[in-house]
Amino acid sequence: MGRVDNDNPPPLRIDAETATVLREAYHKIRAIPRTDHHALYDYVRAVATKIAPVDTFYIGFLHGSNRVRYPYGYESGTYDDPASHTYGPHGQTAWLLKHRVTYRFAYDNGATLHAGVMCGDTGRRSADAATVPLFRSDGRGGTRVFGMLSIQSYSPGAFDDNAVRAVEWLAELLARVLGRDHDDREALQRLPAGDQPTYPVTSDHIVEYLSSRVARIRGIAEHARTDPHSDYLAAIVRACEQIQSELMEMALDVDDGPEHRFLSLTPVEQEIAVHLANGLDNERLAAELGRSPHTVKTHLRSIFRKYGMGTRQQVADDVRRHLAR
Repeated sequence: MGRVDNDNPPPLRIDAETATVLREAYHKIRAIPRTDHHALYDYVRAVATKIAPVDTFYIGFLHGSNRVRYPYGYESGTYDDPASHTYGPHGQTAWLLKHRVTYRFAYDNGATLHAGVMCGDTGRRSADAATVPLFRSDGRGGTRVFGMLSIQSYSPGAFDDNAVRAVEWLAELLARVLGRDHDDREALQRLPAGDQPTYPVTSDHIVEYLSSRVARIRGIAEHARTDPHSDYLAAIVRACEQIQSELMEMALDVDDGPEHRFLSLTPVEQEIAVHLANGLDNERLAAELGRSPHTVKTHLRSIFRKYGMGTRQQVADDVRRHLAR
C-alpha cells in the first residue's frame, strides 16, 4: 500500500456544480464577522439547501457530561427554538462519540436517528439524514468531538454521496471557524485574573448582553410604530432569533467544573457530598450513612483531594452549584 500524502490530500469527490457552490461558500463564510455565529449557521444552512433538499437542519454542541445544546435549528423554512437535551446511550450523539464518523440514515434505516430526542416537527419522522461530527483539538495532539451538524429530509434517498461529502466539507469548515474562536477565548482566559478565580460567563455578562440586545430591539420597534409597512417587524423577529441562539451558546461557556468534580466521586462519596452541601457535620453524616466517624473522615479526605479544595465550605458551595444546574 502506498504512503498517504497528508500534505496533498486528494480532491473531494463531488460534482462540478457542487464544487462551485462550496467555493463561493468558503469566501462568503470568511467575510462573516467572527462574533456573529447566528449569521454563520444561517449561511451554512442556506448552502446545504443548495446542495440537497433539506427539510430539517440543526447544529448542536456537547456540554458537560451528558448534554447537547442546540443554538440553531431550522424546520421546513421556519426557525426552530434553541433547545438543550440530555443524551442517552442509543441516539445519534452516543453513536457519533463512539464511531467518530458521519451517521447516515441508510446505516440502520434510521434506528439510531429515531432512538434519540426528536427535533423539528415531532409529528413526522425523517426518511433520510446525515449527521456530521464536529472536531477540535483535544490539547494532546489528537481531536475530540465537540458538536454536530445534521441535515434531515422527509423524502427517502434525499442525500446521495455527493451531498454528504459536500456537507462534511461544510462541517469541517464550520469547525475550523469555531475552533479559532475557541482558541482565542482560551488564550484570553489564561491571563492572570488576580486572587479570585473567574469563569467565562457570569450573571453580569448575561445582564449586560441582554440589556444591549433589548435596547436594540426597542429601537427597531420604535421605528416600526411610525412605519408599519416597512421591514422593521421582520428585523425584530430576526433579532429575537439571534438572541435566542446566542444565549444558548453563552451557556456553553458557563463553568462546568462543579459537574465534572461531582461526577469524579464514587457513589458513596457523592452521597456524602450531597449531605455536606446540606450542612451536616461529621457526627450527623455518620448517623445518616450508618458508618463510623472514621470511615466518614476517610471519605471526606478523598473528596477534598478530588476537588482540590481544603475546606468543607468550599466543597459544599461547589456541590450546591452542581445540584442547582
